[in-house]
Amino acid sequence: MTAAVETPTPRPAASCARTLLPYEPQAASAARRLVRTALRGWGLEDLVEAGELIISELVANAAKTGCQRKMTVSVERITDRCVRISVRDGSRVLPCLIDAGPAAESGRGMALVHHLTGGHWGATPEPYGKTVHADLRTRSAEAS
Repeated sequence: MTAAVETPTPRPAASCARTLLPYEPQAASAARRLVRTALRGWGLEDLVEAGELIISELVANAAKTGCQRKMTVSVERITDRCVRISVRDGSRVLPCLIDAGPAAESGRGMALVHHLTGGHWGATPEPYGKTVHADLRTRSAEAS
């Protein structure tokens, strides 16, 4: 007896939504709308809430960098069950997980991203900035 192995199927390039946004706090609402629209369009309604939380955190972190150009926000369907949400900004300072105490007013955002993605996130330094990405997966049919 052989077990069926799920092989991720790469999606076509058309399965990507991208926009440029200013480094302003209100950019988060436009980023959430982009993620929500893309995920619903791909039939991934179960990822919308987590996707909106993730992009809000990534955009908020980028907005704090003080960069003057626009950030690139994207959501890409990597496989049938996985999307990559990312923000490219002009700062080379990489995000990290910190242990924010109970009295801390901030510092929990990347821990939330880590939790929502099961640790599937990262950052890629680039010559003029970085890209921070988070991979979000649907539950398998067996887990439902």
